[in-house]
Amino acid sequence: MRGVDEFNNVLAAVGPRLRELRRERGLTLASVAHTTGISESTLSRLESGGRRPNLELLLPLARAYGVPLDELVGAPHTGDPRVHLHPVTRGHLTFVPLTRRAGGLHAHKLVIAPSVGEPDLKTHEGYEWLYVLNGRLRLRLGERSLVLAPGEAAEFDTHVPHWLGPADDRPVELLIIFGRQGERAHLRVRPG
Repeated sequence: MRGVDEFNNVLAAVGPRLRELRRERGLTLASVAHTTGISESTLSRLESGGRRPNLELLLPLARAYGVPLDELVGAPHTGDPRVHLHPVTRGHLTFVPLTRRAGGLHAHKLVIAPSVGEPDLKTHEGYEWLYVLNGRLRLRLGERSLVLAPGEAAEFDTHVPHWLGPADDRPVELLIIFGRQGERAHLRVRPG
């Protein structure tokens, strides 16, 4: 019976957690319904406990709130401290997402393999902060070209045409913090 009680307790806690997430984000039932395609009445019944949650309802809500499904349902911790990262490779770039929430600042580990050809400078919405972990980074920022070594950092507005790549024939590894709405990384240091 203990397993059934624990299961029912987990399910009973989903509704209040959904309400809390929606309120924390300043969203209305109508806006969540529009984003997820779930009716307002179903959302209201989920939040009040009048409707039992299922995957068909929870998956779009987890996506809308930018939280993993296990966090949304309050799944018990497995005791396994490993973090399972899912790298994404596009051409010569491999991104390893280090943050899992929607909106705000995003952190990534980025590995850039050497490539042949001229740098193709890009612009986009946001602000970027980077820190070189290994290798030498060539940063093209408008008309400027900089080479950063391990331990060096840079930050810039991504509306400025830019390109990142290895400064030589070896890959470069960096940490990147990127804010889509132009958030800047604020570093605090102790006075000397």
